[in-house]
Amino acid sequence: MSYRLKFVPAAMCKWQKLALPIKAQFKRKLAEHLLEPHVPANRLRSLDNAYKIKLRASGYRFIYQVDDAKIAVYVLSLGRREPFQ
Repeated sequence: MSYRLKFVPAAMCKWQKLALPIKAQFKRKLAEHLLEPHVPANRLRSLDNAYKIKLRASGYRFIYQVDDAKIAVYVLSLGRREPFQ
């Protein structure tokens, strides 16, 4: 069963500004995660039913929340993670 993908408005603005190669990488990963969005290794501790997708080479991170009742995946945030100094 495939989940539907929905964007929070702030995340949609960031998505539209991404470069095409980064979008293509995220689309491939999202296609896999929409079939099975609950990935225990990618779970975030601070939010309920929230998970991350990381693109290590480019340094981007994608945070989504799963709603099993509506069979939907909501994209909460995406962007580049800055290193801690």
